[in-house]
Amino acid sequence: MRAIYIDTEFTQLSLDRRLISLALVDAAGAEFYVELSDGWSAADCSAFVDEIVLPQLDLARHGRPRTEAGPALHAFLANLGEVEIVGDALAWDWPLLLELLGPLGLPANVLGCRQVDDPLGELPSEDIPHHALLDARLLCTLCETDAPD
Repeated sequence: MRAIYIDTEFTQLSLDRRLISLALVDAAGAEFYVELSDGWSAADCSAFVDEIVLPQLDLARHGRPRTEAGPALHAFLANLGEVEIVGDALAWDWPLLLELLGPLGLPANVLGCRQVDDPLGELPSEDIPHHALLDARLLCTLCETDAPD
């Protein structure tokens, strides 16, 4: 079973958070990345998100409405074979992934999720991009480097 690493960016660290972007990356190079063009607004964002996350978005290139993003995410996952979703902040990321999938739900080939210790937390704060795709790639690299052969 292969691991696919998740990271998200969202409006604020609260239960009222709204998904802004989501990335899934595996060691073999498979990637899914989307920035949502609806379902959130800049007014919902914390100062940190406004200053650090939003300037990195490229909605013209990666933006999709939720009605397209959910089915695209489902199709991406369904084509991977047996996978486990791995994250360092699943309490935040997993519910947002499920919310984006909506009524389609998880494909049957997704066998669950696994929390890892925060390898990004070991890095100097200036080395963490706070961009879902870049952070997911970094998480994948750090976890796969430390994985036993």
